Amino acid sequence: MQAIVYTSKTGHTAEYAKILGDKTGLPVFSLKDAVKEIRKGTPIIYLGWLFANNIKGYKKANKKYKICAVCAIGLCDTGTAIADVRKVNAVPEATPLFTMQGGMDKTKLSGIHKFMINMLTKGLSSQKEHTEDTERMLYLLTHDENYVCEENAATFLQWYRNASKDRCEE
Repeated sequence: MQAIVYTSKTGHTAEYAKILGDKTGLPVFSLKDAVKEIRKGTPIIYLGWLFANNIKGYKKANKKYKICAVCAIGLCDTGTAIADVRKVNAVPEATPLFTMQGGMDKTKLSGIHKFMINMLTKGLSSQKEHTEDTERMLYLLTHDENYVCEENAATFLQWYRNASKDRCEE
């Protein structure tokens, strides 16, 4: 693995990329910069933000690079929704996939993303009975909070330490 490449909308994924870069010693690039700096086929770790279980930037990164592991950053609790995220994005079973809780910053959302968050919030709010999961999601959607921390990256970092360093090399 030669680099960490990420796509971020509100900054949470960029924060995780920095944490992982600091802990692994790998260089960190936004996908926009990576396409100029990193040659096609280079082994990378890809981080992307989640929207409706879709990892933003994954398809583009997957066409250009050899993705050794994927970290999907979203509102879901760290370590959850992995099967759904894998299925929606067609991440191969052999590719390690990690989910990490990022946060919400509605001030950085616009267009369809802001509209969809507002519609989801209204839909959940209008339900006659709220489960504990519904209440938790409503809280996450309506409170601009940042959950980025090294602890949420612990499973990935353990995998990275244990992974054969040449397993995904060119």
